[in-house]
Amino acid sequence: MTAPVTAFTEASLGIPEGELLRSRVVSDAGATLAAVLDRELTGYAVFEPQDSLLGGGGDPAVLTFEDGVPVLAYDAGADRGGPDALAALDAAGPFRVELYGLAAAAVERLHRDETCRVPPARPADRLAADPELVERTRAAAPADRRADERTAVEAFLADADRIEEIRAEARREAESRAAEWGLSEQLEE
Repeated sequence: MTAPVTAFTEASLGIPEGELLRSRVVSDAGATLAAVLDRELTGYAVFEPQDSLLGGGGDPAVLTFEDGVPVLAYDAGADRGGPDALAALDAAGPFRVELYGLAAAAVERLHRDETCRVPPARPADRLAADPELVERTRAAAPADRRADERTAVEAFLADADRIEEIRAEARREAESRAAEWGLSEQLEE
């Protein structure tokens, strides 16, 4: 099994032990995000993946919240934070999810460290098939954090170098296939 939640949170992110508000198994991480937003939770959620529930030793992931809006994400298995940490929650459930409440002062201190920060609506955008939840989360975020919010598509489209790389790779692949199939003359037309 995984390390106790208290040891995990203190060692990995420096999260003080919070008050356990709820512990349950859910099949969809998005349902938890909606519940946290509805309850305007200030605290954190620990997601233990299906492997852990079955004794396979999967590592937990943590999301912190301020007034129901996600702030930090950390994946213990990959030892990574921020948007990349959300990959730990991409897998199909079920997940054991424990919600903890924390005092606003503890969360404020924790959230000063921006190394694990996520854009407010990114967890909902990535984990829930619910555009309304994404918009509700974005609307609930403080204005200064909303300004930093960009969807993955917007970020991709803003990266002109990456788009050109993909085009060049596709062109090379098309030319290679055309030559392989004897269609090089048609490709030039």
